[in-house]
Amino acid sequence: MPEPARHERRPNPLARAARRVASRLRRDGAAPRRPPPIPRSVEAPRAPRRRHPLVWVGGVLGALVLALVLMLILIDWNWLRGPIGRYASARTGRTVEIAGDLDVTLFSWNPSATINGLRIGNPKWAGPGRMAEVEQVTAQVRLLPLLKGEVLMPRLEVRRPTLKLLRDAQGRASWDFSNGRKTEKPFHMPPVQRFVIQDGKIDFVDQKRGLRLKGVVNANERLGGRVRGFELKGQGSLNGNPFLLSVTGGPLLNIDRDRPYPFNADIRSGPTRVIAVGEAPKPFDLGQLRMNLNASGPDMEELYDLTGLAFPNTPPYRLHARLVRDGQQYRLTGIGGRVGDSDLAGAVSVDAASDRPFVRADLSSRRLDFDDLAAVFGGAPSTAPGEAASPAQQVVARKLAAEHRIFPDATLKVDRIRSMDAALTYRAASVVDAKVPLRAASVKMTLDKGVLTADPLVFDLPQGALSGRVRLDARGATPATDLDMRLANARLEQLVPARGGGAPLQGSLVGRARLRGTGASVHQTMASADGEVLVVVPGGEIRQAFAELMGVNVVKGLGLLLSKSEQQAPIRCAVAHFQARDGVLTADRIVFDTGPVLGTGSGRIDLGSEKIAFRVQGHPKKPQLVRLAAPVTLSGSLAAPKLGVDTGKAITQGGFAAALATLVSPIAVLLPFVDAGLAKDAQCGALLADAAREGAPVKSARR
Repeated sequence: MPEPARHERRPNPLARAARRVASRLRRDGAAPRRPPPIPRSVEAPRAPRRRHPLVWVGGVLGALVLALVLMLILIDWNWLRGPIGRYASARTGRTVEIAGDLDVTLFSWNPSATINGLRIGNPKWAGPGRMAEVEQVTAQVRLLPLLKGEVLMPRLEVRRPTLKLLRDAQGRASWDFSNGRKTEKPFHMPPVQRFVIQDGKIDFVDQKRGLRLKGVVNANERLGGRVRGFELKGQGSLNGNPFLLSVTGGPLLNIDRDRPYPFNADIRSGPTRVIAVGEAPKPFDLGQLRMNLNASGPDMEELYDLTGLAFPNTPPYRLHARLVRDGQQYRLTGIGGRVGDSDLAGAVSVDAASDRPFVRADLSSRRLDFDDLAAVFGGAPSTAPGEAASPAQQVVARKLAAEHRIFPDATLKVDRIRSMDAALTYRAASVVDAKVPLRAASVKMTLDKGVLTADPLVFDLPQGALSGRVRLDARGATPATDLDMRLANARLEQLVPARGGGAPLQGSLVGRARLRGTGASVHQTMASADGEVLVVVPGGEIRQAFAELMGVNVVKGLGLLLSKSEQQAPIRCAVAHFQARDGVLTADRIVFDTGPVLGTGSGRIDLGSEKIAFRVQGHPKKPQLVRLAAPVTLSGSLAAPKLGVDTGKAITQGGFAAALATLVSPIAVLLPFVDAGLAKDAQCGALLADAAREGAPVKSARR
């Protein structure tokens, strides 16, 4: 045999160790016989090391990534214009197409894309045409923040965009991509460090508010480094009034997302104007705004077209406030200024998160000019020199004055009443220019799904108050109004002015009015009113001169008046009760019982024609030498009633007296005027008890 190689003769340490262990085991009798040694030359070779499967997978993926990278580098992105357009069309529900080149730069810390000829069609309900056409738009994002889910845009440039936006009468908006899904989130853009808009055009139509606007928008920098900020200017019409819009902002270059973005806005609709100076705490987040507002105009009702909120009719106003928007929550604080000839202060909040905005207001006036309230009901405030009234309200005032009317014909816009809910409190510390001496006023008002309730409505008098509730139900085709007002603890001497001496009447006065009418205007409502009205004087005093004249005791009454006598006669009670049917109040009981005279009468008030007709006949309780049987009358219009005497019977008496004078001695001339029948006292206890059962607060008012 050939001699083994040198390296094969070297002792193997492992083999020696194995032989020693085997020898030890044989000595102990625990090991089998030693098998014959295997020659080193025939030992099996070692198996080769296998590669792990993940290595192969990694290699394959790396190759795919490399291939994808090469494809993205070499791809013509225009091949994807069609698929991208079809995908966007399916997601938005309108045609989206890219008519020009599509250029994408992916392999950068700030990837970007440029789209040329972007076209977005109208939704189907808006008819044919395009909602937007953009000549070129370039957008760039930061890669590292994007990997963390945060979108930051170093650059956004839009060249010659043309927008044709439409909101129909149902409130559907062509720019709404939610496909009917309700969203509570306001418009929000990711932060843009450099935002450029070149030669933008806007054509906006809002059929619901009657708005048409054509405008231009730009945000760029001029040559020479001169920077011009954001600018949106437009003009058009809003419900027939010329409409102007101007919004300017700071430069849209080097925007810092942690620094507020300032802006100014000037909005005009006819004579209505709103000026805002404010800021967005986070640029491009229109859900967070802070601004100082100044608003002025002839009637706050016209603010509905700008805000979508139902404001009451008012005289001309000039107000300022601080507005804070936080998502769908709006807060107006520090309200101050004037409405008509009254001051106004307070705070208002609006929750616009649902389909029906909810308005909460807490308002007050130090001094309320009472005639300003006429505008709230569609009427007109005073148009005397120095009084505030719009041109339209002056026309209404002239018309009502020419027709000798009080109740206006202005119709209530029930769709606005139904569009929102509200809770309002108002207090007036003092009231001036009222027909009666009011001292203060307050109201708590709620608006809930078309039902407007003022409860309680309170007008404070020097003594006593007129209080109650008014409910307007505008849910049906024709609004219905319910009124329930009480007069308690009032005093005659404070309500009836003193002329030619002391107060002609003194005592308590109470009453109640319960009426229900239907109609879209105050005039229609009053002309259809049903219900009842009750007025009670539980007791008091009257100047005896007036009581005798009511008799009519000519000799004594005129003598007392000419002598300016302050002599008083007691008022035992007075009651007037009216039933209302179809706008006509008919008196079924008029009693005025004084010490010397019992007066009874009849009358009616037509709220439709606003005409009144009353007759009160006096019945003396003592013999009178000369008595003129002439009823006292009150007639004419509600706006300007006339007090008089029905001379018909007096003329008849005079003719009979003249005839007697030719036949009998001159003393006979007085005989027709001598009243042989005497009246008895009225049953005041029963009358007052009836009044109490009908709701008049008699007990609380008697003194």
